[in-house]
Amino acid sequence: MSNIKFGTDGWRAIIAKDFTVANVSRVAYATAEWTIKNFNNPSIVIGHDCRFGGELFVETAVKVFASKGIKVYLAKTFISTPMISLGVKKLKASVGVVITASHNPPEYNGYKLKGYFGGPLSTEKVEEVESLIPTEDKIYLNHINIENQIEKGNIKEVDLEKMYIERVQSSFDLEAIRNSGLNFAYDAMYGAGQNVMKKLFPQMTFLHCDFNPSFLGQAPEPIDKNLQEFSHLIKERKNIAAGLATDGDADRIGLYNSKGEFVDSHHIILLLLLYLHKYKKMTGKVVVAASTTPRVTKLAELWGLDHDTVKVGFKYIASQMINEDVLIGGEESGGIAIKGHIPERDGIWMGLVLFEYMAKSGKTLDELVLEVYDLVGEFKYCRDDLHISDELKNSIVKKCNQDEFTSFGEYNVESIDKTDGFKFILNDSQWLMIRPSGTEPVLRCYAESETLSGARAILNACKSTIGINKS
Repeated sequence: MSNIKFGTDGWRAIIAKDFTVANVSRVAYATAEWTIKNFNNPSIVIGHDCRFGGELFVETAVKVFASKGIKVYLAKTFISTPMISLGVKKLKASVGVVITASHNPPEYNGYKLKGYFGGPLSTEKVEEVESLIPTEDKIYLNHINIENQIEKGNIKEVDLEKMYIERVQSSFDLEAIRNSGLNFAYDAMYGAGQNVMKKLFPQMTFLHCDFNPSFLGQAPEPIDKNLQEFSHLIKERKNIAAGLATDGDADRIGLYNSKGEFVDSHHIILLLLLYLHKYKKMTGKVVVAASTTPRVTKLAELWGLDHDTVKVGFKYIASQMINEDVLIGGEESGGIAIKGHIPERDGIWMGLVLFEYMAKSGKTLDELVLEVYDLVGEFKYCRDDLHISDELKNSIVKKCNQDEFTSFGEYNVESIDKTDGFKFILNDSQWLMIRPSGTEPVLRCYAESETLSGARAILNACKSTIGINKS
């Protein structure tokens, strides 16, 4: 059987090729063994998002857990990743399992592990689970009946969506949002956030908020190129103040202004930090992944807030959030968490913070962005995901490791940050980053400049230098 390896955020594989019932059973067996080894009276919260095969794969894992005598809390319906993380913490469970491939293309599914604290299990713990994966399936699933296990009380169905909604209701001024006179829109990308937002704001403008396990063939990643229908909707309506989008398991955020223009995660992190510290007077450490704009740390330093830069992967941010007083932690990919919630990415939660910010300040999203620019300067950002051969990708990474790139076209490299990948500092306002993805077979290239054309020019220079044709 295939060798199973966890990436930056869980194990992901193509359905029916490597992501099979037998392999899920193997991973579940390892999860069970690790949980029994590390916890007295072990328990696991489990659920799936809207992706194809979710129910089948959850059923498989549940049977394995039940066969090992582990108490199982089973989500009643499809759920988001943050719902599992919240459920683990509130139910005081040992571990959380989410069957999801997050933002990956529809042909993928995946398996995420959550810790008892309500966030991603640490790298070290995941490696321990990984080491316990057997070479073959050890459980005879047909001998286990879930209904019988429910009757015996070994498996308990739980309404994680209701639990999450109650948490939202107690944490936000929803009436301020509803009575603000502002029209908001939400694009679930056919993902797990769809029902929550309908229940919270039934009058909101919705897009792709129905069940479609194949996501109409579109990877549910909330980036601009995948959200053009949403952008056009906002442009056409002309009365939408802001648009929120979330990915397949609703832990990542995408955002649009009233003109249907995409607001990237760097700006979102800065907006959240502005609201939390300047307006809500909250303090704490600022933690960002290596691919995030340096302007976040610039703002933290301006306000005298402690800050840190970590490897890409939210688990590195989460580990600080559970051990330190962290105000905000965020990644370029749209995964952001804040103080007062769980140490977990949550796209819906971050969107509600911004809606509340707009409602209470009486300012447009553009006006709030200008407040950020007054503090850190105007900037634009671009990213290219290069689908190239492993041979070429490895060759580029090797050259980066050996410091062979001292310039990219007209852009000279002043310094290199190797916290994760290779971040080439070009000057005070421009940088380029090259990093192989930890979840997909792609090489990611990121660039920032004072203008959008400047950022694109840097990316084009990068592609020419590393041997990729401009596109």
